[in-house]
Parts: sequence; structure tokens; C-alpha cells
Amino acid sequence: MEAALNLARRGLGRVWPNPAVGCVLVGQGGMVVGRGWTQPGGRPHAETEALARAGEAARGATAYVTLEPCSHHGQTPPCSDALAAAGIAHAVIAVEDPDERVSGKGMARLEGAGVNITSGVCETAARDLNAGFFLKTLRNRPLFTLKTATTLDGQIATTAGDSRWITGPVARAYGHGLRARHDGVMIGIGTALADSPRLTCRLPGVEDRSPIRIVLDSHLRLPLDSPLVKTAPEIGTWVICPQGADGQKKRALTDAGVTVIEAPNPGPPDPERVALEWVAAELARRGLTRVLVEGGGVLAGALLAAGLVDRLAWFRAPRIIGGDGRPVADAFGVENLAEAAEFVRTGLTRLGDDILETYRRKA
Repeated sequence: MEAALNLARRGLGRVWPNPAVGCVLVGQGGMVVGRGWTQPGGRPHAETEALARAGEAARGATAYVTLEPCSHHGQTPPCSDALAAAGIAHAVIAVEDPDERVSGKGMARLEGAGVNITSGVCETAARDLNAGFFLKTLRNRPLFTLKTATTLDGQIATTAGDSRWITGPVARAYGHGLRARHDGVMIGIGTALADSPRLTCRLPGVEDRSPIRIVLDSHLRLPLDSPLVKTAPEIGTWVICPQGADGQKKRALTDAGVTVIEAPNPGPPDPERVALEWVAAELARRGLTRVLVEGGGVLAGALLAAGLVDRLAWFRAPRIIGGDGRPVADAFGVENLAEAAEFVRTGLTRLGDDILETYRRKA
């Protein structure tokens, strides 16, 4: 199952709106006879990929699958039927699919075909791997990972706004890898104007894995000559603004290849800012399961206030700027420690002279 989970991770950032699934087929002699993982765009599915590689060797085999095989007819036939038709004897399944079209039905179809079922193997790891898919399915929003690069004292820039580069080349390369494993990367217009980012994955060999770029832009201030707009025909770029924003600018952005998404006016206390809860639901409706947030303190604070930060990827450099620097998150209304956003550390990695700490939201 751990091998199947590793295969599934290959699909992260490439298979939305589908989950990233891995499948390993072990033949009657104990040898691996087939491996598969969800392909770009969400199909073919992992199980059919593994079966195609195994051929006749799948008969009597054990299938290790990281998510319950589908049982409904979509753009492809049900994987549960394909596994049964191939003659597998045993299916080991990490976690039940939360999709109501599948939940429990895939295992039931396999059992009905005489396949033995074992479930719950490496369930925690499987849930963590597809946490974004679970959130999209059950709570109508993607998983948000706040990525930040700070000094030891938690500053993202000097008082003059200088932030290039707080971390070194090893940490920055790792950040590009994070982009490749997410469906979308989101910033606010302040970051877009200050940094003119491309938000692409520029690691050798994976340049084609750049995520959808998302800019929250209440007044449509994103310049038409920005790198994001100029590359929009090649790399998906979405700009989210309130209804009633400048019609001429909307047309210009659309003509340049940008997808302009109009959000309902949220009303007071800030009628000009797009409601982040609506943004989360809209991104999920469009199929995104995992969104990396690379914005500045304003967006970070707003997401924390809305309870929408699920994970942290915190790059920390051995520098100190001092109290007149710009903090990682703007004030978001915490008066008592009990109101603070709490996280549990899940990893610590040295990247050259820098450190990456990863966290998940405390349940």
C-alpha cells in the first residue's frame, strides 16, 4: 500500500477534479505484475492503468488501491467492474471514497463479484494524500496551503518592501516543486503589483506542471503587461473581482486570455473585497482540490480569519529584520490566545541554509 501511495503522489496537481490514486497488483506468486496511477486530467484511472500493464497476470492477483474503486459510469466505465472482470481475488483498499456515487458501492460491487475485501490499510496516509479531494467533496472547498518565506522573526519583507530573496536557491527550488503538486496558486493584487510574479513551475523537466494562477483583484488593477497576463494564453490565469468591476478592463483581460470570474458583492463591512468563503466554493465548483497561497500579509490574515488555512509551508531563513518589517499575516482580530489559529507540525526539512517547517491545522 505504501508503494501505491507513492504512485498516487505522482498525480498531485495534475488530475483535478479527480483524486490522485495509486494501484499495485501483486500476482499469486507474490511479485508485482502491474502498477498504475491516475493520469493527467484525471483519466485513465489508476486501476485500469495497472490492469493494462498486468494483462492476464491480473487473474488471481491482489489489488492494493489507495481509494475505493469507482462504481459509477462517468467518462470511463467503473474501475470496480474492471477489477472484477480481470479476475482479481483480493482487493486491499486504503480508504472509502467520500463521493456519494461511490461511497461503499465500489467495495460492494467487488464483494458481489466474489472478490475478498480488506479496507482501512494506511487509511490516515491515504486521507492526508487526498485531503483536498475530501474537502471538495464533503465541504465544497479545496484544501488551502499557505506558503510563506520569512526571517527568523517572522517578517516577509523589509519596511521598504524588499523581499528578494529572503531564502536561498535550494528553498526557492523546493517552492517550485510545491507549485507542481497543487492545482492552483493564489495571490492578492498587492503581491501581483509588488512582485510581478509568473507563478510558474520552472524546475527542469516539470515546466509543464504549472498550476492555475489565481489573482484576487477587487478593482481590476492587474496590468495588461504583467507576466501573468502575457502568459495567460499558455497557462491558465483566473482573476476574481466583484460584480460591477470595470467593464472595459474585464474585456481587455478576457481578450488577453485571462478568465475573469465575478463574485457577488459581499456587502458590509467591506463591500469592495471579495468574500473568501465564496472564492473557496467557486474554486471547488471549478474542480480545484489543492490551492497553494503565495500572497502577502493581507491575504494571509484574511484567510486565517476565515478559517481557510489548512496547511502551512513555512520557509525560514537565518536572518532578522526587526519590528519595522512586514509580518507574515496582517492583524485578523485575535484578542485572546484561545482565538489564535493553531497548527500541528508535520515536518522539518533543511534546505541549504534555510529550514522548511510544515504544519496542518489542529483539529
